[in-house]
Amino acid sequence: MIPFTLQKVLTEAEAIAAAGQGGRYIAGGTTLIDLMREEVERPEKLVDINALPIKHIRAEGGDLVIGALARMSEVAAHPETQRLQPLIAETLVEGASPQLRNVASIGGNLLQRCRCPFFRMLDAGCNKRAPGTGCSAIEGLNGGHAILGTSDQCAATHPSDLAVALIALDATMRVTGPGYERSFPVDELFRLPGTTPHLEHTLRPGELIAEIRVPGGPHARRARYLKVRDRSSYEFAVVSAAAALHVEGGIVRDARIACGGVGTRPWRMRAVERALIGKAPDRAAFEAAARQATEGVKPLSGNHYKVELLPRTIVRALEMAGEVA
Repeated sequence: MIPFTLQKVLTEAEAIAAAGQGGRYIAGGTTLIDLMREEVERPEKLVDINALPIKHIRAEGGDLVIGALARMSEVAAHPETQRLQPLIAETLVEGASPQLRNVASIGGNLLQRCRCPFFRMLDAGCNKRAPGTGCSAIEGLNGGHAILGTSDQCAATHPSDLAVALIALDATMRVTGPGYERSFPVDELFRLPGTTPHLEHTLRPGELIAEIRVPGGPHARRARYLKVRDRSSYEFAVVSAAAALHVEGGIVRDARIACGGVGTRPWRMRAVERALIGKAPDRAAFEAAARQATEGVKPLSGNHYKVELLPRTIVRALEMAGEVA
């Protein structure tokens, strides 16, 4: 491991100042420490933010407000999460092993790096790790890679299960910077790779995620997460779908759907949502709507199967959401 310094901070202002001097934030470190051990990440300075008072989990009206340093296991088990946003609890449980959930923070989960194997191979081409070196996945082993939002520079999927649910639920996030704070939809956090796959998010230098706000609504009561993966224990999604439905009078009044494992960022399925509005919540309507999900797909040599698996996963997630009393 490359030598580094560690600074512990007690306030957000202190943390932001330290990050402005070249420091990298660390909380649970469940991704960053692994990448440092493998010398994929080589920060010279880490800023330990675990003492900051942003670990809250609370209800505000019908909204669920989650501090960025709250641990995944705490959020999943919290009564307000289970009451207001059971979809969040489900994605957190599906997203990591119990050991990781006990230490991984909510903010860190959103900013975790990709799980493309070539990203961790220092002798392989990876524009995300080393811009300009090429993408070994494009012509190599790419069965787990993205079919949406790709470019000729990168086809790595985003690994967060939580982000899929937050985007489906129109969650927002508040971040603090040097002398200011701003809020924006979680959907605006993630970038497409384009020609700059090493730029993965829209945070400005030194900005710190403070909290996530998940708005309530009738759709939250009929919401489920389906994660298709190679094994039932700790594993990343091959295809996943978060589905939330507001059904009234036997008609779908509102639908929220986002998918993971298929895009270079968590992918909101707005065409599928539009196709469901005004329809009866039955399999025929779900199947017809889910066909919209494959618009614009660009499969690689090894991941054509995702083109068929994606709409099937959406249909089953919708059926699960519709079954919730």
